[in-house]
Amino acid sequence: MSRIGKSPIPIPDKVSVSLDGLAVTVKGPKGELKRTLPEGVTISQVENTLVVAPSSDKRRSRERHGLCRTLVANMVEGVSTGFSKKLEIVGVGNRAQVKGKNLVVSAGYSHPVEMIPPDGITFAVENNTNVTVSGTDKELVGNEAAKIRAIRPPEPYKGKGIKYAGERIMRKAGKSGKK
Repeated sequence: MSRIGKSPIPIPDKVSVSLDGLAVTVKGPKGELKRTLPEGVTISQVENTLVVAPSSDKRRSRERHGLCRTLVANMVEGVSTGFSKKLEIVGVGNRAQVKGKNLVVSAGYSHPVEMIPPDGITFAVENNTNVTVSGTDKELVGNEAAKIRAIRPPEPYKGKGIKYAGERIMRKAGKSGKK
């Protein structure tokens, strides 16, 4: 049995959860999230906690048990506190700015790259080089941050590019001189 799946999910005061079979809807101060869980698990509300359990002893049910518990826990945390990812832009002339809701990144190409955020995602820029992606859905926040990083991934020789805050770039030695 999953160690993660065994632990119940506490529901904060300002968050309300409604269950309709495997469809879970979580509402909170930051917004509302909906998700339909896969077959093989059952979810129930016991007072101020949610409990996810496998519906049978089959392998498929046991595999999905911990995953579904984590998905629901991320939904509860997202609508109560939200999620954010920070990125750093390294390199001379590389910068970002917010125009309306869109993020415009100048990363050494002949044209600026414009990122249009999906619903529930917001971009913020500090000092032209620090980008923050925030929202209620952890999966969406991570995907948008990965898309921004993919514009110009950090290169191993000088470390230029777009990287996550705190990401360590393994550096390589450059060319050695004539012998």
